[in-house]
Amino acid sequence: MAEKPDEVKKLLTIARDLGFASGVRIKAVDAIGNIGTHDALLALLDLAASESLIKDERDRALKHARKIIKSGY
Repeated sequence: MAEKPDEVKKLLTIARDLGFASGVRIKAVDAIGNIGTHDALLALLDLAASESLIKDERDRALKHARKIIKSGY
């Protein structure tokens, strides 16, 4: 389980990097959402609050965060 926080950090870096295409950033957001841990939830909320990302990316981060919360984590 020690790998999960590192994985979340790497994916969060990709999701924030505007040098990547939107599709790549969205895949990173989806991957964070699929991890489903508390660290992933915090990362998704951080992305949703980021004004530099496009609206679709922020909405997607919120969707995944909502899914983690509903799962009872």
